[in-house]
Amino acid sequence: MANRTDPTAKNIRGTNPQNLVEKILRSKIYQHTYWKEQCFGLTAETLVDKAMELDHLGGTYGGNRKPTPFMCLVMKMLQIQPEKDIVVEFIKNEDYKYVRVLGAFYLRLTGTDIDVYRYLEPLYNDYRKLRQKLTDGKFALTHMDEVIDELLTKDYSCDIAMPRIKKRWTLETLAALEPRKSVLEDDFEEEEEREENEQLDGLDNGADERDHYHERSPARERDRDRDRDRDRDRRRDSHRHRDRDYDRDYDKDYDRERGRGRERDRDRDRDRYRLRDERDYGHDREREREREGRERERRDRDRGRRRSHSRSRSRSRDRKRHAHSSSPKRRGDGAEEPKKKKKKEKKERKDDGTDHPDPEIAEANKLRASLGLKPLK
Repeated sequence: MANRTDPTAKNIRGTNPQNLVEKILRSKIYQHTYWKEQCFGLTAETLVDKAMELDHLGGTYGGNRKPTPFMCLVMKMLQIQPEKDIVVEFIKNEDYKYVRVLGAFYLRLTGTDIDVYRYLEPLYNDYRKLRQKLTDGKFALTHMDEVIDELLTKDYSCDIAMPRIKKRWTLETLAALEPRKSVLEDDFEEEEEREENEQLDGLDNGADERDHYHERSPARERDRDRDRDRDRDRRRDSHRHRDRDYDRDYDKDYDRERGRGRERDRDRDRDRYRLRDERDYGHDREREREREGRERERRDRDRGRRRSHSRSRSRSRDRKRHAHSSSPKRRGDGAEEPKKKKKKEKKERKDDGTDHPDPEIAEANKLRASLGLKPLK
């Protein structure tokens, strides 16, 4: 019951006001002792007393991300939803700076785009120091205008995602806001007026002094007119000479640029010819290689044909030679074959040992020959 939103509260941006704070941070606030002890039963009137006791601002800190009292009071304002007049009084409070920051933060969460720019931009002129608790638990020094700039330009502040608002120039184009006027513009205008008056006073004083020290006379007026005419003629001549010099310099520059352009064109043509020659040279080299390859293939084919022809001729020659050597008429193999057979038979007999002069050894060799043994000698 203590964590529910006021039944009379209206939805903000189409949702419950407490849903503007993320669920994790919302649950941490509900579990914090400051919320349970100090924020219980607070109303829009008694909330001011708690806001006056604040001595720093911030979102969460520490390892378990505890919420600060400032964040607990922001959550309480979202829960009870105070009226707009009370929030504006918070913002206009000049005695307690943390009350002003609390009202500005709540208005940034719940207010319209026009109200945010209308009530928060004047706080840019507040340069008072503020203590801010960082995520590691340490304190840092900041200023009121820095906090307001963070609320208007950043997407996150004090670990809460800020609702989207339109850019100021968009509202100015829609005529919803007037162009912003800096407070320092009046001071700048006064300084500019003062400087202009001083310059005019200095000119008037100089003219009076000249009139005082140089009395006007007709001769002096004629001399002054003559000097003025001489100065005019001198300026005219100087302009004429300067124009002539300018024309001469222009012609020189033009000629120089034209010469440079010709050199660039010449270099470009030389590069083009060189590239074309290199390309043609490469094509010639490729054609030469192809021609050499064809010649090499042709020579290899001719060499292969000659080899095959010589091989076939050697085969035919060997075949003829073999035929001539194998014919019995030329070699006379018919008369020599009986002689070879006789020699083989004699050698076999000699090897058997049967023709040994000793008859006993011859008999023994016959027996050994029948048994397949070596003969005796």
